Amino acid sequence: MALLIVDFVNGFADPNAFGGGNIAEAIKATVPVLALFRARGLPIAHTRIVFAEDGSDATLFSQKVPSLLALTETNPASAIVPELAPLAGELVVRKQQPSGFASTGLMGWLAMRGIRSLVVCGCVTSGCIRASVLDAMQGGILPVVPRDCVGDRALGPHEANLFDIGQKYGNVVHSADIEGMLDRLDNI
Repeated sequence: MALLIVDFVNGFADPNAFGGGNIAEAIKATVPVLALFRARGLPIAHTRIVFAEDGSDATLFSQKVPSLLALTETNPASAIVPELAPLAGELVVRKQQPSGFASTGLMGWLAMRGIRSLVVCGCVTSGCIRASVLDAMQGGILPVVPRDCVGDRALGPHEANLFDIGQKYGNVVHSADIEGMLDRLDNI
């Protein structure tokens, strides 16, 4: 099992930028999940949206949401929030699409580690979380989404997408369930 933390960056933590809704609470709930994976030495990947300074890698995603083009390598809004900052050995995927898998090496990185299930935390539930969950499932990896560790700017789309994910694409759990899941895997 591995952990994927999607787009918990400063811009999405800021209600005046891309954030709002329950994103701040989801970041707080993810801190102990990240600590658990680190303590067990399990694979951890983070994503962040990063566009070229000149916008030369603009996509249909950024065409729909032009303000995303401001998320460049050096813009502090694109930096992962301090409380979830990656450590050495943790993969940081830079992406220009909603999914952490689209046009990135994430699937190969997980395959090299024999990963068959993936805990997915991050934001926003109705966008990048849903897209990443779909791609994981389509790639043969079971997504596990702790509902308190994903956030969205609006709670209606958040709840609707958690319902869909739980019905069709993966398992929706509470973060308190993750340790028990890892314990069961240790005993297989």
